[in-house]
Amino acid sequence: MSDFDHFVGTRSVSDQHLFDVAALTAWLDKNLDGFAGPLSVEMFKGGQSNPTYKLITPGQSYVMRAKPGPVAKLLPSAHAVEREFAVMSGLQGTDVPVPRMYCLCEDESVIGRAFYIMEFMQGRVLWDQALPDMDRAGRGAIYNEMNRVIAALHKVKYAERGLANYGKPGNYFERQIGRWSKQYVASITQPIPEMDQLMQWLPAHMPASALDASKVSIVHGDFRLDNLMFHPTEPRVLAVLDWELSTLGHPLADFSYHCMAWHIPPGAFRGIGGLDVASLGIPTEDEYIRLYCERTGLSTPEALKADWNFYMAYNLFRLAAILQGIAKRVETGTASSAQAAKSAAGTVPLAQMAWKFARQA
Repeated sequence: MSDFDHFVGTRSVSDQHLFDVAALTAWLDKNLDGFAGPLSVEMFKGGQSNPTYKLITPGQSYVMRAKPGPVAKLLPSAHAVEREFAVMSGLQGTDVPVPRMYCLCEDESVIGRAFYIMEFMQGRVLWDQALPDMDRAGRGAIYNEMNRVIAALHKVKYAERGLANYGKPGNYFERQIGRWSKQYVASITQPIPEMDQLMQWLPAHMPASALDASKVSIVHGDFRLDNLMFHPTEPRVLAVLDWELSTLGHPLADFSYHCMAWHIPPGAFRGIGGLDVASLGIPTEDEYIRLYCERTGLSTPEALKADWNFYMAYNLFRLAAILQGIAKRVETGTASSAQAAKSAAGTVPLAQMAWKFARQA
């Protein structure tokens, strides 16, 4: 579901995502230091929501993220490219690697939608979380680095980075459960009884750790292996990508979302559920949790595990609601990739898995 499928190649711009390249060129001439045309534009492959383009000039390439074209009916707060620009700008110079941000255009009269321009980075996006092409040490190093980066993100002093107003105050879980329940109801394509049960169960069963208002950090919202770009040869993250769902929120919500990989089987969602991770050199979920707790001091492994079923139920519910939104876009013809239809089919199994965790809690 990553919008950064794109680093595996580009294609020509599809009709529904076309815009006036001359108008963009004129704007970049005025607003992007060092820009020199002529400009040609390709579209990165994949991407579910915000179309992502490669801008090529004789001297340099850039990446442009834009809102979907004028035909797309946008859910309020979805596709907020200006927020992505704000959070990545704020994280420059921290221990969280992000691409360099160049400029933001909120004037929709330029090309018919808001957009921003950022650095084009060359690196690896690792799709299969079992990392089949690596040896045990290589896999361990990648997972350790991924853990380091999410811990670093949750330790960023966001107010000092100009991000004090990046999210709303109040209970994050309550807000999120409310938000995704609304999004789900707005995008129903078929009845899913487990989603109805979860919408009632989750707000009524929040553990104390989820209600702790002192725990606030920048949360990425979709932190997983294939939203990271790694150095071409080293186990080092060059950039965390796809900040579309980021906000200020509860770090344990973000971290437990990331840990769903240990429960989701390989396949459509590229999880490692059911694999013998120890033989692969990948940390077990318990080891990974311990490492994160050591790095952040936000909880103890024991306390976190005690509430883990709630966190898993919540995250699987949220993911199912996101996929249901994609299913609705497939139905209305506005989803921007073939992968979208595949993603949409995952809603029901995820809702069922979420309800199973809820019943165990």
